[in-house]
Amino acid sequence: MEDILEVYQRVYDEHEVLVCMDETSKQQVKETRVPCAPQPGRFAKFDYEYERNGVSNLFMLFAPLAGWRHVKVTDRHTKIDWAHLIKELVDVHFPGKKIILVMDNLNTHKLGSLYEAFEPQEARRISERLEIHYTPKHGSWLDMAEIEISVMSRQCLNRRIPDQETLRREINAWQQQRNQKSVAVNWRFTTADARIKLKSLYPSILA
Repeated sequence: MEDILEVYQRVYDEHEVLVCMDETSKQQVKETRVPCAPQPGRFAKFDYEYERNGVSNLFMLFAPLAGWRHVKVTDRHTKIDWAHLIKELVDVHFPGKKIILVMDNLNTHKLGSLYEAFEPQEARRISERLEIHYTPKHGSWLDMAEIEISVMSRQCLNRRIPDQETLRREINAWQQQRNQKSVAVNWRFTTADARIKLKSLYPSILA
């Protein structure tokens, strides 16, 4: 925990960028009956029945200090999918910068995944651009990408979305709007705060 909090308190220069990464899923749901359009004084009406239409994985990349986020929609969340996400992060989104990457310790979120997806030289090239910090077990709340996923869920995903194409379109519109506004995070919880508020979680040292 203190390692993550220290990362959040650093002063970064133009050659570095802090990126938090997390993932979630969204089930696509089709309507079985045509919804009733809203009328003056009446809300739209939807039938309680629906048809499941698959599940998509959502990778969230979030640069909290820059107010930038990118959501990649995929069919799965395998090691190969994660490796291609990281290559995109390094080569497309922040070329030439050192990336301080904060994420949870999922078994797919390892540098070894790069070697399963790419040739050794390419995997090594990508890994050399990364400085990885893992959140502790039961400490996913320390990952600011989780905060951004929560916002996305409330603002964009809190309704029935019929298919992956529509899902991508809706998410792209949402992230474009937030990126234009450069919505950032002002993280205020520090190591000093943790040692006071979470004192019971620290080992007791007997004199």
